[in-house]
Amino acid sequence: MPVRPWTVLEEVLVPGSGERLRLSQRGDEFSIRLGNHNQLMNSRASGSERAMAELGCAGLTARRTARVLVSGLGMGFTLRAALNLLPSTATVVVAELVPAVVEWNRGPIAALSSNALADPRVTVRVGDVADVIAEARSAYDAILLDVDNGPEGLHGSNDGLYGTTGLAQSFSALRPGGTLTVWSATSDPAFTRRLRQIGFGVAEHGVHAHGTKGARHTIWVATRPSR
Repeated sequence: MPVRPWTVLEEVLVPGSGERLRLSQRGDEFSIRLGNHNQLMNSRASGSERAMAELGCAGLTARRTARVLVSGLGMGFTLRAALNLLPSTATVVVAELVPAVVEWNRGPIAALSSNALADPRVTVRVGDVADVIAEARSAYDAILLDVDNGPEGLHGSNDGLYGTTGLAQSFSALRPGGTLTVWSATSDPAFTRRLRQIGFGVAEHGVHAHGTKGARHTIWVATRPSR
């Protein structure tokens, strides 16, 4: 049987970079790619994104005042998993750099996350999550970061989030006992050391893209001490 070709639904420029982000569809499968070949997300591989939310929000299931920051939005899998765990009184802020990704999650791919952006607990901030974090002080119980494929990223160093300054800002943005959860395509011992140098307690987890199989990704859960 011939392979069905991908149909490009929309292509947009990433703010500040000039690179092109493309949403494509093939049957009931969706893909978000940077440029022509670099696939950032596929609707059939969401296991590690869901695991990220489960690890980051594990201690918040009964906290009525829980406040969570999620970035980036992607296909909404992490956001949906977080909402499924959090109480009805929680607050979730979604930071997304690319406006079109927000619109895709309200339009052609909304069903993938059961229309998570329509949940009344969710507020969307279109812009750089580094700015959202930098302006916060003891504001969040959990920060879930899945940006630029992790600390190594697609562009090398990403100091705004994953360098010493960025991590110190995340530490300050968390409430005592809060957690910074970071998704990465690969492991990175240097990043683990930076987290500890800032003062986080660190646990590193290996998870599969398809839940129990597929590519293995890394998730750090970094906890700000309670005192």
